[in-house]
Amino acid sequence: MDSSPVGSGLLAGKTLLVTGVLMESSIAFHVARLAQQQGATVILTGFGRGLKLTQAMSRRLPQPATVVELDVTDPEQLDSLAERLKEHTDSLDGVLHSIGFAPEGAFNFLEATWEDVSTAVHVSSFSLKSLALAAKPLMSRGSAVVGLTFDGRYAWPVYDWMGVAKAAFESVNRYLARDLGPDGIRCNLVSAGPIRTTAAKSIPGFATFEESWDGRAPLGWSIQLSEPAARACVALFSDWFPATTGEIVHVDGGVHATGQ
Repeated sequence: MDSSPVGSGLLAGKTLLVTGVLMESSIAFHVARLAQQQGATVILTGFGRGLKLTQAMSRRLPQPATVVELDVTDPEQLDSLAERLKEHTDSLDGVLHSIGFAPEGAFNFLEATWEDVSTAVHVSSFSLKSLALAAKPLMSRGSAVVGLTFDGRYAWPVYDWMGVAKAAFESVNRYLARDLGPDGIRCNLVSAGPIRTTAAKSIPGFATFEESWDGRAPLGWSIQLSEPAARACVALFSDWFPATTGEIVHVDGGVHATGQ
């Protein structure tokens, strides 16, 4: 399936690996769309029951994108990722981590089991390191890893162990920035406000965020708009942030600056 870009733009000539495209409201979908519009070649990943959703979403992009299978908790799939990607590209200029999951029990902080918590941390935190290292053989100086987070500094209502996982995720990003920096690979995160995505719908009580965020955000906020966060990701993939790594860019209407 051809995923070659047409024209030129901010990402002209770059190839990106994008995870987490499950529905049109996904931030990852809009990253893929904008990246193609800015001249990039995009390859998507999906797995399990979500693979067919990703394949369907790939056909809604400006140019249909290649989809490769990847479960970030499967060592065999991670170990073979670079070789499988070589069937479609010789190099990667960027990798988007848009992956998160926690069992329902993880959203009860005091009663969650270690099994619930370890799953949340494995999928939502440790996988950033796993994905970066799996893709690293195809990356070179100037490449970038970008991840999506939800501000891990606070004890948010209802977020519970997923909030802990996001705090760990942000720490993993800093260590990756330290260890991949000598190879010229940048690692940054975009902290988006609440958006009605697949991940959000799986969080019990997520409406708590939806109902209050707009009133607290100096710039206002819409839970329907994924594009502002997607634009930040595209900018971080571009050559306009050559000396920025280990950073968290907040795209939340300004709530992070005004407190809870």
